[in-house]
Amino acid sequence: MKQIAKFLLFLLGWKGEGKLPESRKYVLVVAPHTSNWDYVIGKLFFYAYGISSHVLMKKELFFFPLGLFLKALGGIPLDRSRNENMVKKMVKIFKAQDEFILTITPEGSRKKSNNWKTGFYYIAKYAKVPLYLGYCNYEKKVVGINGPHFYDQKPEDCLNILNEFYKDKVPKFPGNFSLHEMQL
Repeated sequence: MKQIAKFLLFLLGWKGEGKLPESRKYVLVVAPHTSNWDYVIGKLFFYAYGISSHVLMKKELFFFPLGLFLKALGGIPLDRSRNENMVKKMVKIFKAQDEFILTITPEGSRKKSNNWKTGFYYIAKYAKVPLYLGYCNYEKKVVGINGPHFYDQKPEDCLNILNEFYKDKVPKFPGNFSLHEMQL
């Protein structure tokens, strides 16, 4: 599977960069997220480099038979209509597993959003796992990972790191991306 994924990335003109995490547990924040292609490119990157990740997705996508496929790819349904404590649920999973990588797109949508979701920060903080930053830069056709950044940072330091890191990443649809104004 690794070789097929590397070949597909090559065919699509993409290359991977960055140092792969040594940690067996971490939260991977991925931005910008303006297209379904972000998932495809990111998943190929994960397969190419042997990363097995889980990703939170809106529960509406988990209908039969697509739901079976998404779960096989590491999808975790997220019910956004209920006040479900996803942070607590994810922390519990992190503590029960020897290896667990959770991918989160804090924009929460492929549409433009100035208010990113903050759950990634609290999951990493309470599970005591590092944060890594993932990206697809369509201008350079580069996909990669940066980090680690640690959960014990002050919230404002985390916010500054995210703003600085993602400011030069070019999404597929630039009009749908903005840096966040989130309050942690």
